[in-house]
Amino acid sequence: MLLEWMDEREGAQAAEESDGQTQALLTRVMEEVLRREGEDGNVVVGVTLVDGERIRELNRAFRSVDRVTDVLSFPMVQGRLCDAAPEELTGLTDPETGALELGDLVICPARAREQAEEYGHSVRREMGYLAAHGLLHLLGYDHETEEERAEMRQKEEAALAACELTREGAGADEAPGAPCPHEKKTNA
Repeated sequence: MLLEWMDEREGAQAAEESDGQTQALLTRVMEEVLRREGEDGNVVVGVTLVDGERIRELNRAFRSVDRVTDVLSFPMVQGRLCDAAPEELTGLTDPETGALELGDLVICPARAREQAEEYGHSVRREMGYLAAHGLLHLLGYDHETEEERAEMRQKEEAALAACELTREGAGADEAPGAPCPHEKKTNA
């Protein structure tokens, strides 16, 4: 998976979160979502970190909702990716690498920090959750009905659990760069 990373924020907080650990975390969670969805991982996802003012502008412009939100998803394919006809993917695949452009995520780390405190878990878990949630939208999942919401939540929680990003705030949740369990190598 190729992550096209951009940070539009300014200041010390932006520098702290752009040091590679956040990028590695989001990549790890998104790779787990893709693995669980049976995708080969030869995809490109754009991720942009923004401040509250910018995500509010985008939310207003694209969703007609005038408030700060946590994550916005801009998919390249309408509907479920797994149901897309080959002609729908024309022009979305890099001719050199064969990587499929899934779309873009815009994440507001300031909102993630607020929500982490509100929900009683780490910022790392909340950022991982937003990455999983946003990627599932890029893959065509939604939460308009209770059934859809439950399906998305199950997929989000499964990916987070596989990456040891638990609500309890213990273990790998606080350890930067810890691999997902399926990536751990054992000496046999």
